[in-house]
Amino acid sequence: MAKLPISVQLFTIRDLTAADFAGAVQQVAGIGYKYVELAGWGNLTAAGDVRKALDAAGVKPSGAHVGIDQFKDINKVIADAQIIGYENVIIPYIGDDYRTAAGYKKLAGELNEFAKPLAAKGLVMHYHNHSFEFEKYDGKAGFDILWDATDPNSVKAELDVYWIEHGRVDPVSYIKKLGKRVNLLHLKDMDKEDRNKFTQVGKGTLDFPSIVAAGVEAGAKFGVVEQDRCYEVMPIDSITTSFNNLKKMGLMA
Repeated sequence: MAKLPISVQLFTIRDLTAADFAGAVQQVAGIGYKYVELAGWGNLTAAGDVRKALDAAGVKPSGAHVGIDQFKDINKVIADAQIIGYENVIIPYIGDDYRTAAGYKKLAGELNEFAKPLAAKGLVMHYHNHSFEFEKYDGKAGFDILWDATDPNSVKAELDVYWIEHGRVDPVSYIKKLGKRVNLLHLKDMDKEDRNKFTQVGKGTLDFPSIVAAGVEAGAKFGVVEQDRCYEVMPIDSITTSFNNLKKMGLMA
């Protein structure tokens, strides 16, 4: 059975990190997670304090989501990564102005440029998808325009398997299509009754053994649990269920 080290995207428990980042990561460690992926720093304001909180909880950062606007000060992006101790830097979202054929080409050029100073410091540039990237322009998906125009050696993918499925593309096939460019996988499940709703890993419709196997074959470094919205379930309980289900499926390295 193919296995991946499993991290958790702290965006899922953003209310907890906003109130007490250090306490929230202690709870995450208590579930059994050894890695976390950052999406902001909650109630903390200094990279050094984030590092102290992670060290105190005994968890390591697998990477961080960094808004594209933050790359206006790329030296700070690099410094934060070095202080906190992660190498995977991920742009998590783009606005409407990028969502054209020309916009994806522009984004590709920016990612290529961002990747150079990051790589010089041992950091890796990534892009994380939603489903809008699969909209087609003259018959070609925006996501394909992006990958065709980025440097395969320096710009990598964090593929979100829920959003690929939501875009009506098979996640396993797309992982295989990108191959070695797939460095990270976001693991979230799709509700059995409503494809517009998220659910805990293992409770929905996605085939995680096949997804993880394809990710391992491509060379992915981490699977990252994320659930954008948890609805009636407490977010900390959602990430606990996902962790336990991945463990039961034998997919956790």
